[in-house]
Amino acid sequence: MKIVIPKETHPGETRTAMIPVSADKLVKAGAEVILESGAGLASGFSDEDYRSVGVKVETDRSELLKTADMILRLRKPPMEELALIKEGAIHVSFLDPFNEKELVQTFADRKISAISMELIPRTTRAQKMDALSSQANLAGYVAVVTAANNIPKIFPMMMTAAGTITPARVFIIGAGVAGLQAIATAKRLGARVEAYDTRPVVEEQVKSLGAKFVKLNIGETGQTKDGYAKQLTDEQLQKQREEMKRYCSNADIVITTAQVFGRRAPVIVTHDMVEAMKPGSAIVDLAVESGGNVEGMVPNEITDVNGVKVIGIANLPGRVANHASQVYAANLFNLIDEFWDKESSTFKLDLEDDIIQGALVTHDGAVVNERVKNQ
Repeated sequence: MKIVIPKETHPGETRTAMIPVSADKLVKAGAEVILESGAGLASGFSDEDYRSVGVKVETDRSELLKTADMILRLRKPPMEELALIKEGAIHVSFLDPFNEKELVQTFADRKISAISMELIPRTTRAQKMDALSSQANLAGYVAVVTAANNIPKIFPMMMTAAGTITPARVFIIGAGVAGLQAIATAKRLGARVEAYDTRPVVEEQVKSLGAKFVKLNIGETGQTKDGYAKQLTDEQLQKQREEMKRYCSNADIVITTAQVFGRRAPVIVTHDMVEAMKPGSAIVDLAVESGGNVEGMVPNEITDVNGVKVIGIANLPGRVANHASQVYAANLFNLIDEFWDKESSTFKLDLEDDIIQGALVTHDGAVVNERVKNQ
């Protein structure tokens, strides 16, 4: 089976879908693995690193796509490249399937089997394939480090001959994977951390990391069967903003992580909440690529609002591309390994399996994923 890893073409993308360690496992399993030259450079991996584990490195991108049995990417493909992919090929990447209707339909029309990494089920068995979580984990870490570099303070308390330096105050909105990692990182740096989430079930996790769990009286909240926060009503959002304004005004750093799967991110922090923050403080929006949590946030820019830095940098995992690529490649390998037929050295699409049923978007000329069809 010919597995191809093309170079990522999304502007500013530094990650790669496969690193040499994981590629080595695929080669040993019997796959023919071919990399587009330079695909790993931005992540810290040379073509020679791949060749040393048996990966073929080629330069003709079009030919690679035409002959691939399986294509592994990080980002969704450019629309024009779908015409190059042969019928029956398997394409695996993040796809944003709920918002990319034309792309999904083109996959179906071309009879390409498209697996969306966003749709890997959140089950115990699929945990090792959960790329959303692995990337969110790194995003939470980078958010704190980025914020630390953009405020005129240090994080930890220090006792000095000139007096005591008080610890920085960090307020984290959302205690999912990214939020929990942000809490842990801020605590390791010595900050005083408070965190809020609409799901009461995460209170214990927040406290276990040494942060204070903030409780707001906004009515009934909870989580979906997949562990995501339920979408709030407009009335609940307004009440939430009013109560959170006080916490934002006391914080040196605010980090927002709220996203609703398949939909635009909710606006959590409004203009008046940003204006209530102290000069010299910063706010990091982790929902940039799905619309943003901070009103007035400018994607891929750091803006100044009365001395408050609003950081809207997209693709924070890409700032630690080496490790982000490492965990994503491991997610992909684990997916392939789960359905790898050792006798024929091929990937078998088991249409009866719950993981494939959850993540497969198109197959055999049709959109087969019920969630995507019903969106």
